[in-house]
Amino acid sequence: MLLASLVVVWGALTVRAQAVNTFTTEELLQGFEKTVFGLEYRAWSWRPYMVKKYTKPVRFFVHNHARKERRPVVGRFIREVRRKVRGLDVQMVNAPQNANFEIHVVDRHQYGDVIRRQIYKDPKADAPGRCLVRVVSGKDGIKRSAAVIVSDEGEFLFRRCLVEEILQGLGPMNDDQALTHSVFNDASRHSRFTVFDQVILNMLYDRRVRPGMSFQQLKAILPIVARDALRGIR
Repeated sequence: MLLASLVVVWGALTVRAQAVNTFTTEELLQGFEKTVFGLEYRAWSWRPYMVKKYTKPVRFFVHNHARKERRPVVGRFIREVRRKVRGLDVQMVNAPQNANFEIHVVDRHQYGDVIRRQIYKDPKADAPGRCLVRVVSGKDGIKRSAAVIVSDEGEFLFRRCLVEEILQGLGPMNDDQALTHSVFNDASRHSRFTVFDQVILNMLYDRRVRPGMSFQQLKAILPIVARDALRGIR
């Protein structure tokens, strides 16, 4: 039994090492630029081409409106983020007033109503997309995020939305079809926290990358940031 466990772990580590080694510095820099500098819905935010990230601890609260109980799954993913992104203080809390990142898990028929009542507090607000995240950001970093994740349209959509919307709510808010190794690509079939996306998040939460910085301001140090992020993937 011990031997079998060691084989499984070694296999997983080998796959992870091979995956990390397939990315060139140029691919990572392009991925960082495409996800961090821009917005999927650009009219929704100020200064889209600036770094957006949390500088304070991120405290999550999950509202499970859906018929199926999804809080344990959401909690496991948040713990995964905490393990895999250095420089990011992440924790679940027991009350929404203590949270700065709220997650609403809904069934499809609840989607528009929750967006209008809970996210925008506007009965005329649009409710686009299959899932959604809203980020409120300022010059000192992200102040609040809120995600709406659909539970009842299959496990693939639920898990993909869970990963993509939570990660986007932490700062890399743009999608791009060129990102074949990333969940930040509506045409991809990823539904997990890919190695590529782990590198992007670790680059973003490097202390040398500060809110409000432009790509030009970061260009000189990003290759070093990418190298350090790759070394720390686990």
